[in-house]
Amino acid sequence: MNSKYKIIFIITFLLLLLSISLSFVNYMVTLRSTQEHLEKASLPLSTDNIYSEIQTHLIEPNLVASMMAQDTFLKDWLVNEEENEEKIRAYLESIKNKYEMTTVFLASQKTQNYYLARGLVEKMKKDNPTNSWYYEFRDKAAPHEVNIDYNKNIDNSMFMFINHKIFDEKYHMLGATGVGLKISYIDDMLKRFRQEYKFNVYFVNNAGEVILFERGVNKLRNLKENSKLNKHKNSLLSKNNYMLKYSDMNGDKYLVHSKYIPELDLYLLVQAKVSDFTTKVLKTFYMNLILSLLITILIIFIIVKMIHSSSLKLENLANNDELTTLPNRRAFNEKMKHLLLLNERKVLSASVLFFDLDDFKKINDSFGHDIGDRVLYRVAQIIKSSIRESDLYARWGGEEFIIAFLNSSLDNSEVTAQKLRDSIESDKELFSLVGYKVTASFGVTQIEEKDTLVKILKRVDRALYEAKDSGKNRVVVA
Repeated sequence: MNSKYKIIFIITFLLLLLSISLSFVNYMVTLRSTQEHLEKASLPLSTDNIYSEIQTHLIEPNLVASMMAQDTFLKDWLVNEEENEEKIRAYLESIKNKYEMTTVFLASQKTQNYYLARGLVEKMKKDNPTNSWYYEFRDKAAPHEVNIDYNKNIDNSMFMFINHKIFDEKYHMLGATGVGLKISYIDDMLKRFRQEYKFNVYFVNNAGEVILFERGVNKLRNLKENSKLNKHKNSLLSKNNYMLKYSDMNGDKYLVHSKYIPELDLYLLVQAKVSDFTTKVLKTFYMNLILSLLITILIIFIIVKMIHSSSLKLENLANNDELTTLPNRRAFNEKMKHLLLLNERKVLSASVLFFDLDDFKKINDSFGHDIGDRVLYRVAQIIKSSIRESDLYARWGGEEFIIAFLNSSLDNSEVTAQKLRDSIESDKELFSLVGYKVTASFGVTQIEEKDTLVKILKRVDRALYEAKDSGKNRVVVA
C-alpha cells in the first residue's frame, strides 16, 4: 500500500475511533446521570407531587366523609329524627354542593335505609348484591375504607366510594356515610400522571391488593402477581418511603417508589420504566454519533484533499525540473527503464539524443545566472514545440538535455536532431537575450537489442563529446 494511503487510513481510523469513543463515553455518562437523577430526585419528587394532587382530588373527599361521620347533627338525626327525611336530604344536598362532590350518601343501621342528596333511595337487604358493600363494611374492624363499586342508584356508573362508619358515644355503629367519585374522573387523573410524568400510578391496600389503577393500562391486581414486587412487599407496604429497583423477564428495568397515605390507609406506588426516561438520551447519542461521523468524514475529506494536493506537488517536484518545467533525470530514467523492458520483449525502433548548449558558462559569466536561466527555459520551450508528445525528454542537468525518440529510426532521429539544432541557432528570443546566436552540440544513438541505460548513455555521451571536439553546433551519430 502506498504510504500516502497508509497515512489516510491511519488518520481515518483514529478519527473514527475518537469520534465513536467520545460519543459512547458521553452516552454512558449521560445515561448514568439520567438514571441516578430519576432514582434520587425525579421519581421521589414526582411521587410527592402526585401525592399533593391526590390530596387535592382524593384526600379532600376523604376528609369530607370523615367530617360527616363525626358530625353531631348526623348522629342526632340517626338516633332521634330519622323519620324527618327532608332534614337529611337537605343536609346531604348541602354537603354535596358545598364541597362539589359527585355524590354523598348515608346508610342507617337502625332502619337499613339508604339516602342520597335526593332523599331516600332504598331499604338495604342482606340478600341484595347491590347492598353487600354495607354489610361487608359493617363487619370489618376498620373504621373507614375505599371501595370501588357499581351503583345503579347513581347514573349506572362505576364509583370509588370513601366509606366511614358513624359511632355514638358508646362506640355503637349508627350507620355509614361518605362520598363517591366517578371512576372515569379518577382514571383521567391517573392517565394524566402517566402521560405527563411517564409514571404508572396505583394504590394498594395492606393486603397487597391494587385498589385504584388506570383501567386498560395497569393489569396488576395484586402484588403477588409480580414476583419482584411480592418479594419486597413488606418494604413497599410500610409507613416509610421505599425505593425498589428490579428487572422483568424481558430485561426491562423498573423503579418503584412507595409512599403511605394515612388519610386513605392506602399505599401510593409510582412505577417508572427506566427506558421511558432514557429514550431521549439514546436519540441524543445517535444524533451526536451521526454528527461526529459527518464532521469526521468532512475532516477526512479535507485531509485527503490536502494530502493529495501535497502529494501532487511533491511528485511534481520529484519528477520535474523547477526552472524549465521539463521532466528531470529521475523521471526520465524511470520511463527509460520501462521502455528498455519493452525492448527486451520486442526490439523497438527508438533512438536517444543527448545535447549540450555550447559555451553556456560564457553566458552565465557575461550576463549573469538570471539570463542563463532564461536561456535554459527558452531552450526547454523549443524542445517541447519540436518533438512529438509520445517522445521522452528531460533536463539532464545544467545545460544538458536528453530526448528519446520512440518509433523513430536512427536516420529520422538524426533529421529531427538537425531541425532542433537549427531551431536553437535561429531562435530570435535566444539571440535577443545574449546578442548572438546560441548553439548546441548533439549526440544521437540507436537503442539496440538487450541494451541498458548505462550503455546507451555511454554511447550518446561519446557522440556528444565528438561533436564538441569537432567544432560544436553539430550532430554526431554514435
